[in-house]
Amino acid sequence: MKVFNASFTLSSEERTEVSDITKLIGDAVHQFPISNGIALINTMHTTCALFINEFQSALIDDLRRLIERLVPERNGYRHDDPRYSDCERGNAHAHLRAALLGRNIAVAVQNGELALGRFQSVIFAELDGPRKREISVQLLGE
Repeated sequence: MKVFNASFTLSSEERTEVSDITKLIGDAVHQFPISNGIALINTMHTTCALFINEFQSALIDDLRRLIERLVPERNGYRHDDPRYSDCERGNAHAHLRAALLGRNIAVAVQNGELALGRFQSVIFAELDGPRKREISVQLLGE
């Protein structure tokens, strides 16, 4: 088994922003001579998320509304209160939303390509932007 590592940086422009990064992940995988294996994809931050789903504008809008309902931006979070936390960003909602969505995924690699279904995309969600974010891709296989 061989192991390869790559990373790239994403820049967001909005406080909450959702992007299809499937091509970027595929480009990272294509850098290495792995035909079959697994790609472990990880964001190196706690206020953004990675997940697999269909990247369709109405669905992305629905997802955005869902996380806003589940975790409102201002809700008396202790992390945002200087009596309990030294965080100055007021971003508890982003940490909590990222915890619900997840920050890493694993995708099979078959014949040198990401093994995704017809409507599946690797999606990155910025939850505390605008910021620069590092995405790590570790490829294991033969």
